[in-house]
Amino acid sequence: MTSLHHAASVQEHRIVALAALALLCAACSKAPPPAPHPVDVATVIVHPQATSFPEDFVAETEAINAVEIRPRVGGELVQRVPNEGERVKAGQLLFVIDREPYIAALAQAKAGLAQSEAALAQSQRDLERAESLQKLDAVSQQELDAAVAKNKANLASIDAGKGAVRAAELNLGFTTIVSPIDGVVGRAQLRQGGMVTANSTLLTTVYETDRMYVNFSISERRMLVLQRDLGRAPNQDVSTPPPFRLYLADGSLYPQIPKLNFIDPAVDTRTGTLAIRLEVDNPQQLLHAGQFARVQVSQQQDPSAIVLPQRAILDQQGQNYVWIVDAEGKAQQREVHMGLRVGGDWQVQQGLKPGEVVIVDGVQRLKPGTPVKATPLAIPAPLTAPTTPAGPAAPQASTSDQRATASDEARSGA
Repeated sequence: MTSLHHAASVQEHRIVALAALALLCAACSKAPPPAPHPVDVATVIVHPQATSFPEDFVAETEAINAVEIRPRVGGELVQRVPNEGERVKAGQLLFVIDREPYIAALAQAKAGLAQSEAALAQSQRDLERAESLQKLDAVSQQELDAAVAKNKANLASIDAGKGAVRAAELNLGFTTIVSPIDGVVGRAQLRQGGMVTANSTLLTTVYETDRMYVNFSISERRMLVLQRDLGRAPNQDVSTPPPFRLYLADGSLYPQIPKLNFIDPAVDTRTGTLAIRLEVDNPQQLLHAGQFARVQVSQQQDPSAIVLPQRAILDQQGQNYVWIVDAEGKAQQREVHMGLRVGGDWQVQQGLKPGEVVIVDGVQRLKPGTPVKATPLAIPAPLTAPTTPAGPAAPQASTSDQRATASDEARSGA
């Protein structure tokens, strides 16, 4: 019986071994899984190049000349000639003040002058008679002296009368107010029929806008950096000032190139900033006084900068990294340290070497070791060939917010 049980157990072990061997053979006969399909990506090759890193400054436009129109005589405003916002020439009529009181004042001054002239004629005759009689000792010296004094007083009254007439003529002329400059008429501050006060009431403002000032301030720190980059102190009289670009509130580049006009010789102790003024042509009247703008100046130069599109740089828990293509055509992560931004690009200070291939587009499906199919990044050609190198568009923001932060930005130098 024992031998029978032993034979059965051996048989069972053989069956189990054969089954396991059959499963192993079946597993070995299966084909290996297919290799993952390469991911299509767009790449750029790291190539150091000379790059200028511009600085942006909050700015505000100012009319090159703005004249407040105030009356030199008082009275009722009877006529307003140009429309608000209309262009006018120097000497063109703007307002008329009621002339009647000044016509009457002129007539009164002329009548006073005529009375003085008549009195002078009488005093001269009296003086001539007194001088003739004095030779005959027919009048006293006192009477002669009185005649001489009266004649001199009448001569002085003639001068006073002429002055009164001239003043009345000027006041009558001041009732017509003309533009002192070529420019654009601003909003009228008083309507027809209103009363004006001499040298006080503001009627309107005429702006000369064919050229405009652009005012901005820079911090002391930025000024020191600019001086180091230029190798000298900024000077408004130099023949080669730093290149400036002007951007409007919508981020668009203003086509005219500003020129350096003025640098304040003293730092404002209240804000710690230095005032700078540019001058720019305004042939199309795109600029208006008090308009928000941004001034961009190429400040820092790097002869061998590594610059990548900003979308190629990713962030993970405060650390920046990029995807590169290794020698086996697979994607790998690389930590990088970033520098300054310039337009849509970003400077890489550390982490990359010339010749390495960086993935720009198609990073969403990548993980370390993923095979990739690299295609050079297509850079679209500009629609028109610019005549001058244009800088990046200024960041868009609301005018009120940027005005509110203008002084803080200049003070912090950020």
